[in-house]
Amino acid sequence: MLVAAVFLASAVEMVEALTIVIAVGVTRGWRPALKGVAVAIAALAALVAALGPALVHLVPLSALRVVVGGVLLVFGLQWLRKAALRSAGLKAKHDEDAIFREQVEELAVEAAPGRGDAVAFTVAFKGVFLEGLEVVIVVLTLGITGHRIGLAAAAASAAIVIVGVIGVVVARQLAGVPENAMKTGVGLMLIGFGTFWSGEGVGIHWSGSDLAIPVLVALYGACLWAIVALLRRTAVPERGEVADAPSS
Repeated sequence: MLVAAVFLASAVEMVEALTIVIAVGVTRGWRPALKGVAVAIAALAALVAALGPALVHLVPLSALRVVVGGVLLVFGLQWLRKAALRSAGLKAKHDEDAIFREQVEELAVEAAPGRGDAVAFTVAFKGVFLEGLEVVIVVLTLGITGHRIGLAAAAASAAIVIVGVIGVVVARQLAGVPENAMKTGVGLMLIGFGTFWSGEGVGIHWSGSDLAIPVLVALYGACLWAIVALLRRTAVPERGEVADAPSS
């Protein structure tokens, strides 16, 4: 369960980051785009090196579980809110093709002399850093709290490598990835883990220990299905709904 949650969450974020980077590379040049990627990765690595040991050695486990559980609940509920609206037809589905076209149109506008590289670098850096930051949060929270930081990091690394390889082969963007379904599954997993660890942090003893997590995920999934069914019956789609921005 932990491996699947980390892998899917990382894959979703990297699809979005890769879409931005390829749009920058195609329109402004690959050198500044790759520089932005490299600096973003270095910044994320420094952040992990600074925060990781502090979380492991300085923060009490019970407090860490409460905080981590709260973070996961916030992330998961945000993703599920969007998933419910999309499934009910009230929000446009996250479309990597549309995002790619939008990024290309924005970046294709001629920049002021000498600023083209700066624009490309900044956009690529921002895309990779922001999406990568979400991956870091997921890896640290799930990995440290579950005492499997190495396994969580390996799952995230595998997702990043696979998405990167596919991106190189496709050489444009990963529009065929069922991102909306992945986000729904990841959102359910995150709130399942978040509920479980928040409960443990405040002293709740779950029946069946870790086996309570898939039960929680299933219960939240049933609730999501009921909410979507209700929204489809009663709600009216908003006019002019557009696809989400690149970040999730």
